[in-house]
Amino acid sequence: MRAKFGNTVSEILSALLILIWVYAAISKLAAFEKFTLVLKSSPLISSHAHFFAISLPAIELLTALLLFIPQYRLWGFAASLILMLLLTGYLGYMILFVPHLPCSCGGILEKISWTQHLFFNITLTIIAAVGLLIHQRNKYLIAINSR
Repeated sequence: MRAKFGNTVSEILSALLILIWVYAAISKLAAFEKFTLVLKSSPLISSHAHFFAISLPAIELLTALLLFIPQYRLWGFAASLILMLLLTGYLGYMILFVPHLPCSCGGILEKISWTQHLFFNITLTIIAAVGLLIHQRNKYLIAINSR
């Protein structure tokens, strides 16, 4: 019973993260020129803007794919957690140390403040961590029950 509940929660959290990653990648690719220009104005990554403009959507789509395929879901949750920690750390740095904040966010995130975006990212980081823990625990419970 606990394994079934854990599996359901894992499915829901992975579906949520898949939607987020696909949405983020598509919005970056749809406004690729704008996204690249904003990255060029970022003090931390300006010299590597083109690399990040190409690799970030690719990593987001790969992470979504890992979450979609059940046997790779653990890797997808781990990738989500790492990516969210990096993005949240970057966002926090920008809020604390950069006076003029460039924004390449599209769609819904374009309408919120940087601080709200930070809390949104923190929430997604927690979701990725919980998903990773539940999925890992669920695999352990299934292994024990199948003995």
